[in-house]
Amino acid sequence: MAKRKEEHFFSPENAKRPRQEELEDFDKDGDEDECTVSFTNGISTLTAAEVGIIESIQLRNFMCHSMLGPFKFGSNVNFVVGNNGSGKSAVLTALIVGLGGKAVATNRGSSLKSFVKDGQNSADISITLRNRGDDAYRANVYGDSIIVQQHISMDGSRSYKLKSKTGTLVSTRKEELIAILDHFNIQVDNPVSVLTQEMSKQFLQSKNEGDKYKFFMKATQLEQMKEDYSYIMETKERTKEQINQGEERLTELKRQCLEKEERFQNIAGLSTMKTNLEYLKHEMAWAVVNEIEKQLNAIRDNIKIGEDRAARLDRKMEEQQIRLNEAEKKYKDIQDKLEKISQETDARAPECIALKADVTAKKRAYNEAEVLYNRSLNEYKALKKDDEQLCKRIEELKKSTDQSLEPERLERQKKISWLRERVKALQDQENSVNQETEQFQQAIEKDKEENTRIKREELDLRNTLNYNQRQLKELKDSKTDRLKRFGPHVPALLEAIDDAYRQGRFKFKPVGPLGACIRLRDPELALAIESCLKGLLQAYCCHDHKDERVLQSLMKGFYSPGTSRPQIIVSEFQEEMHDVKNRAAVHSEFPSVLTALEIDNVVVANSLIDMRNIESVLLIKNNSVARAVMQSQKPPKNCREAFTASGDQVFSGRYYSSENTRAKFLSKDVDSEISDLENEIENKKAQILNLQQHLSTLEKDIKRNEELLRRCQLHYKELKVKIRKSISEIRELENIEEHQSVDIATLEDEAQENKSKMKMVEKNMEQQKENMEHLKSLKIEAENKYDAIKLKINQLSELADPLKDELNLADSEVDNQKRGKRNYEEKQKEHLDTLNKKKRELDMKEKELEEKMSQARQICPERIEVKKSASILDKEINRLRQKIQAEHASHGDREEIMRQYQEARETYLDLDNKVRTLKRFIKLLEEIMSHRFKTYQQFRRCLTLRCKLYFDNLLSQRAYCGKMNFDHKNETLSISVQPGEGNRAAFNDMRALSGGERSFSTVCFILSLWSIAESPFRCLDEFDVYMDMVNRRIAMDMILKMADSQRFRQFILLTPQSMSSLPSSKLIRILRMSDPERGQTTLPYRPVTQEEEDDRS
Repeated sequence: MAKRKEEHFFSPENAKRPRQEELEDFDKDGDEDECTVSFTNGISTLTAAEVGIIESIQLRNFMCHSMLGPFKFGSNVNFVVGNNGSGKSAVLTALIVGLGGKAVATNRGSSLKSFVKDGQNSADISITLRNRGDDAYRANVYGDSIIVQQHISMDGSRSYKLKSKTGTLVSTRKEELIAILDHFNIQVDNPVSVLTQEMSKQFLQSKNEGDKYKFFMKATQLEQMKEDYSYIMETKERTKEQINQGEERLTELKRQCLEKEERFQNIAGLSTMKTNLEYLKHEMAWAVVNEIEKQLNAIRDNIKIGEDRAARLDRKMEEQQIRLNEAEKKYKDIQDKLEKISQETDARAPECIALKADVTAKKRAYNEAEVLYNRSLNEYKALKKDDEQLCKRIEELKKSTDQSLEPERLERQKKISWLRERVKALQDQENSVNQETEQFQQAIEKDKEENTRIKREELDLRNTLNYNQRQLKELKDSKTDRLKRFGPHVPALLEAIDDAYRQGRFKFKPVGPLGACIRLRDPELALAIESCLKGLLQAYCCHDHKDERVLQSLMKGFYSPGTSRPQIIVSEFQEEMHDVKNRAAVHSEFPSVLTALEIDNVVVANSLIDMRNIESVLLIKNNSVARAVMQSQKPPKNCREAFTASGDQVFSGRYYSSENTRAKFLSKDVDSEISDLENEIENKKAQILNLQQHLSTLEKDIKRNEELLRRCQLHYKELKVKIRKSISEIRELENIEEHQSVDIATLEDEAQENKSKMKMVEKNMEQQKENMEHLKSLKIEAENKYDAIKLKINQLSELADPLKDELNLADSEVDNQKRGKRNYEEKQKEHLDTLNKKKRELDMKEKELEEKMSQARQICPERIEVKKSASILDKEINRLRQKIQAEHASHGDREEIMRQYQEARETYLDLDNKVRTLKRFIKLLEEIMSHRFKTYQQFRRCLTLRCKLYFDNLLSQRAYCGKMNFDHKNETLSISVQPGEGNRAAFNDMRALSGGERSFSTVCFILSLWSIAESPFRCLDEFDVYMDMVNRRIAMDMILKMADSQRFRQFILLTPQSMSSLPSSKLIRILRMSDPERGQTTLPYRPVTQEEEDDRS
């Protein structure tokens, strides 16, 4: 292998010995790594890369390595060898990232922070670039080397330090690094400069001819040229847009220029305008007098109307006082009736209490007598049963014989024991069954209670569902007509009102419904305002009681008897809203109901103020804030109550929650309400269905438990019968005695004594029964008396209930009449104040008229008839003055008008010249770009031809044949390779080749691109990974041959193969990476010399 490589690469033995002077010059220049020796036809020349190559690289906490390097690279061929994980690819990745490349370009990570070693806060990369010779970048600043240091933080940010050879910091700006890379023609994202392992694999495995074409375009920088061409064409289009805008501007400038010229030419008619101005002043003087006279007449008319209204208010107040007296008298009469009924009820109360106590005592005595009677009856039954048993026993004893009764006695004892055990077992069963019975009864009772509760809940849900369905229908109807929200009959009723008003049946047209005449300033307060105004939203306003009666007759046609009708408010219509400044609630944060509404109709505003005092009701959205404002501290001045956004009512000492959850009349978002209501209806239906299912389950449980209870009760009765029967048998057996030990006479005496007791008990029973019947009659008599007086008291209560309702209505009527009286008093006071104000205004206007007439006579002694108003004359005077001033200015400074005209003309000509220049530029640019595009096509054709020639030449070194087809129109590149003699077989696509053949072909393609593209260094990662020994040898020879022919470039080749067979040469440097040991932080490396390789072999 070594001999083969020495044949294909230069060796000292095959060339003439270089001169000693030249070698000494090499030693003086620096390290042997930084120079190369070239032998051509026996003559040695010194060629070394001077700028842009990598001199060294060092890594710290980069990827999975704590410390790598510093690596010192030779100026020509460098092999970085080592096993996987030793850090080869980390060096290449650091080279891309350290020179400003993006993380995705390395195919090793998606962001920079992924390159920081786990457990560390940052990573550092240091790269030294050669900077010698005539093409050096700012050699006086950086020297012979440029050190690029990059610091990567955990958050993915990075910073740069650019230092000179001596270590002096020169710059930290990325723009400086970009300038350096542009100067050296270094492109880390160009696959010709750096071909990573992943990019190589993708290229090898790619089946897309478009990807190969893109690879070629990017490697040769044709893609960048194409993008520049596209950018220039876009710039040309933007310039055309500017030309269009300039042409539009030219039209405007031309118009302005013509205006200036016209103004310059039109200067005349000053004397006529001055004469017209004087006449307009005369008209203006008397026009002011005319307007003041009109104002005086209007004020006099208003005063007359105000005096008439004051008289009407006096009459209204007298009528209101009469109605108030009648309401108070009615209230007093009802109160007297209630007082009389109350006194009568109070008078009967002691008798009722006494009778109730008597009934209770007689019931107790009757119950005690009944208990004694029942006790005697039970005693008599027991004595009678004992008598029957004694008689039976005596008869049995008399019939008994003298036979031996011992076996019978034993048998009786045995049977008695068995019966007692049976009784005990039956009693245990009885207790168990009794417990089960109680459990079933409790379960049935619980299920029945649950059943009742669910039925009640279902009924509530059905009522709510019906209400929601009606409300949904009303909302859907209101989408076409908003008035239907206030009732289905409202639109028809309003049409009837309009018809009646046109017929003259109303003095003033009624206003309503009031809710349709107001608008909300804040939609969130809709529910609060509805909770405050309630039925007033559907109410109507009438001017007087005559109009009210007409409206009532109209309503009868739309509202059936028994149904509720809208409220009708009778109050005289006024043109001005009540002055509520002194009694209105004022708060810096929260509005009152009055300020929260937009009310265009004064009648509506006054009605709401009179009926609900909306000026003293605050609106506070938050419930807790409302409590704090109204209850935790002193309420705001004049504030009686407040309402929250949820409709709750808050007083200083009380809080009432609202039953409504949404606004019905004032909400604006009808579609949202319909959607919410439909969802709520569906929820209610689902809840009803669930309740019905639950009811069905409960009813089944109740039936099953009742059946089980019936069985338990039946079993319990059977057990009772068995127990009684067994006990009876035991008693009978125990009462049997032997004939020899029985004294019949004793038994007969006992029977006789028992009969005596029976007679005594029977006699006592008769006495107790008589007493019980007597007590029963007394009890019934007492109950009848108590029921009679109770009935009388209930009748009195029934009489009192409607009177209480009437009293409440009468009380409400009294309050209304008092409120009406106060309202009239306030109106009268406000009206008199307004009337006095107008009288004072009349006096002032009369004085002003005298002054204006005096001034007008001074300007124009004789009064003239004026048809125009003072404001119109004032505008004409101002307009004429401005025109005269403009003409004066024109006559006074003729040069200024000329200057403006010249400036407008010059501006127009300047812009016209610029537009023409841009048009010429666009035309020239189009010609240049057409030429450049042709040149670009020729250059592209030249590069493709060179690439094909190099590719064929390289393939021929292994007797391969191939061809490359470029389709620039479709942007595809197809490569066909045939191993062996090309004329013996057809060309095959690279996908049909073996792995080694395809890798060899790829190397040929890459070397072809190297031959036609410029870059100071080439990096190739694992170029021979898929090659066999033969292809690897040939590829290596080709790479070394190209490196020998391009001594001014640097080649960095990464491979896992051992390069021990390479010839010893100063042009070749091998950096061998050792496998990292456990706990090792710095990977050892050193160059391997040819002598060490020979010693090893």
